Amino acid sequence: MSLADDIALAGALADAAGAAIRPFFRARYDIESKADASPVTEADRAAELAIRKLIEAERPRDGIIGEEFPPVREGATRQWVLDPIDGTRSFIAGRPIFGTLIALVQDGWPILGIIDQPISGERWVGAMGQPTTFQGKPVRTRSCRALDQAILATTGPQYFPGHTAEHFSILGGQCRDTIWGGDCYNYALLASGHIDIVVEAGLKLHDIAALVPVVEGAGGRMCDWTGEPLTDASDGNVIAIGDPARLDDVIEALSHHPSH
Repeated sequence: MSLADDIALAGALADAAGAAIRPFFRARYDIESKADASPVTEADRAAELAIRKLIEAERPRDGIIGEEFPPVREGATRQWVLDPIDGTRSFIAGRPIFGTLIALVQDGWPILGIIDQPISGERWVGAMGQPTTFQGKPVRTRSCRALDQAILATTGPQYFPGHTAEHFSILGGQCRDTIWGGDCYNYALLASGHIDIVVEAGLKLHDIAALVPVVEGAGGRMCDWTGEPLTDASDGNVIAIGDPARLDDVIEALSHHPSH
């Protein structure tokens, strides 16, 4: 199976997920007390089922790790890692900055990733050894001369447990601006050269796997807070940076001991 075949399949998976999600977006719902009957859960499940059905038909030997359903074929060297709606809060609020994340992980390493925004029809595709594309055309991260020129983005302050919040605010104090909200969309904007740094804590594999090929194929870097590459064994504390020359500055700011 060539990488081109896998990229084509990943695109078809994103198409199927988008078709399942769109009817739920900004639709009217009766508020239900049952937590599992929320529109986003319905949309999540419908999208993930649509993706899984296609994988079972096209790549029956590959494993699948998704947010909504139990993993299948966990021992397979190739694993499709899925997050049908990354950015639940944005989805519920009718903000089209959530995304569908589809990744192919081989031996624990992400080799292919798609960030798809099914409402705006925007799609970023990253694959090992190839330039990242947005709407089919190559994109690049931008250079950043110093941290005080950098735009930093993260989903929200509530996602930094314990001291990680203080570390993040030290970094934020050294950057030009901090943008809140955005989930996976921030990483896509970083790949396209609009944001310089994204820092988050406590992410799961399905949150991360698709982002790595997109960011790195555009000239950026992704790693954990100590600078180590991200794999299926990472702790979920993540740095994405458009200009790798600034990475040491970011790691230093994040490791700075907060004042007690």
